[in-house]
Amino acid sequence: MAKDIINLSLGLLLRKLLKERSMSMRKLSELSEIDTATISRVINGKRSANLQHLERFACCLEVPLADLVEAAGYPIEQIQEKSLLKNHTYVDILQDVFVSSDMADQNVSEAVIEQKLAKYEQYVQTVEGKNEILNEFGKKLESVGSIGPLISQMKDLYKKFHLGNGTPYELAIIGSALLYFIIPLDVIPDYLFAIGYLDDAIAVQLASNSLAKN
Repeated sequence: MAKDIINLSLGLLLRKLLKERSMSMRKLSELSEIDTATISRVINGKRSANLQHLERFACCLEVPLADLVEAAGYPIEQIQEKSLLKNHTYVDILQDVFVSSDMADQNVSEAVIEQKLAKYEQYVQTVEGKNEILNEFGKKLESVGSIGPLISQMKDLYKKFHLGNGTPYELAIIGSALLYFIIPLDVIPDYLFAIGYLDDAIAVQLASNSLAKN
């Protein structure tokens, strides 16, 4: 019986949040674009929720994603400790996060992030992509706090992009890193600065490497 009950604490929390908001599972399904059957199974403890599910639930229910992550049983304290170890690379930590959270099938790696950056390079060259960076970067900073080494790097990249300091190719690379930071659907959701933005840091590193090669 125990094997059939997965993350019941998350299910109880979701049920409570839905009741407080007078929201049905069907409505949550429409807002989150997660099918009702999956939501029902998560709420009833019949299946675990992955990080993408939790991110969408948090957005739709307007609650801190960290609360849902903790309720789902993800090892936040263990992950925080690993993130402070100097001998752990970003990729090492990312792999540890997903392996320890039964998310290894997501195949988190630099290659996955590179694929996203390549798509964003194309998008940033459109008027829509450029406007998204110019309009949303400030809002993103407000939501995550304007301190830390990653934020400083992002601010520097944004300044270059905003001023157009670089060739079209260089600006496309810079823009791809900025879009990765702005758009919430990352390889790792932005639920906790020390962990949720590790993949954003990798994106910046990859973009910097590309600029250096260029």
